[in-house]
Amino acid sequence: MSQTTEAHHVSVSVARPPDEVYRFARVIERWPEWAHGIGTSVQPDGEGWIAKGPLGEVKVRFAEDNAYRVLDHDVTLPDGRTFHNSFRVIPNGSGSEVVFSVLRQPGATAQAFREDWQAVEKDLQRLKKLLESH
Repeated sequence: MSQTTEAHHVSVSVARPPDEVYRFARVIERWPEWAHGIGTSVQPDGEGWIAKGPLGEVKVRFAEDNAYRVLDHDVTLPDGRTFHNSFRVIPNGSGSEVVFSVLRQPGATAQAFREDWQAVEKDLQRLKKLLESH
């Protein structure tokens, strides 16, 4: 029997068309501007990226460019653990909804879990601000 963990879906509305939001968010070189959880710098590494930030040097590998606006990515920590991150841009009227699913990690306290999804929410709010200011 498979088990699941607690999930929190962080959603932010953006007053920009979904394809525009997706194209902007696909540029990982710009992630340090808004996704502070990924790090302060990113550089190409084979088929993925290396990001340097709060978790140390992590490897990031993204879903291929796609018509569904899926920005899912795997993050591999320095200790070898890999976490899958579900990240989507969906139409919402003439704008977009940016949705990131945060899964509670084994052993994480309720407080730590809340801090994880609150950090993601701050990142998505920065993304919204960048997109809506252009």
